[in-house]
Amino acid sequence: MAIAYFSTWTTYGTWLPGDGRGWHSRGGIWQSPDLEIVKEAQYRMTETTVLLDELQRRTVEDVIAEHGRIRGWQVHAVSCRSNHVHVVVTAAGAPLERPREQFKYWGTRRLKEKMRDRKHWWSDGGWDVYIDEDEHLERVVRYVCEGQDWNVSDAGASD
Repeated sequence: MAIAYFSTWTTYGTWLPGDGRGWHSRGGIWQSPDLEIVKEAQYRMTETTVLLDELQRRTVEDVIAEHGRIRGWQVHAVSCRSNHVHVVVTAAGAPLERPREQFKYWGTRRLKEKMRDRKHWWSDGGWDVYIDEDEHLERVVRYVCEGQDWNVSDAGASD
């Protein structure tokens, strides 16, 4: 049984299909880099790439904490970076992807209050995994709070 979820999502345009680091297809299958696919994704972009500044990052972190309180979810850790967000949350009874979807939605609403002309803030989808042991939860929280340069597999989350 999951005791928490670990979610990650990227800002718009920062990790496109075909990316040189590899990428996940819509079905969640890991794909190798593909220059033609990344060029096509760049062509389809309707706005510029989003890199969040310090105020925007703080806004996103604040709205995640606030929405977690409203929903009765325990946000163990959140780190909004310039090009991605990590959240560790216990959301009993919620489907795995629900917290990420809600945090993206409310983050977008709050960011749009300051920049009404931008439509896209985030990439489609995201990455969510179950955390099913206390020691894994501790490692993932530590990773989110302190270890942004670690390999995510070192954090101990499971699919």
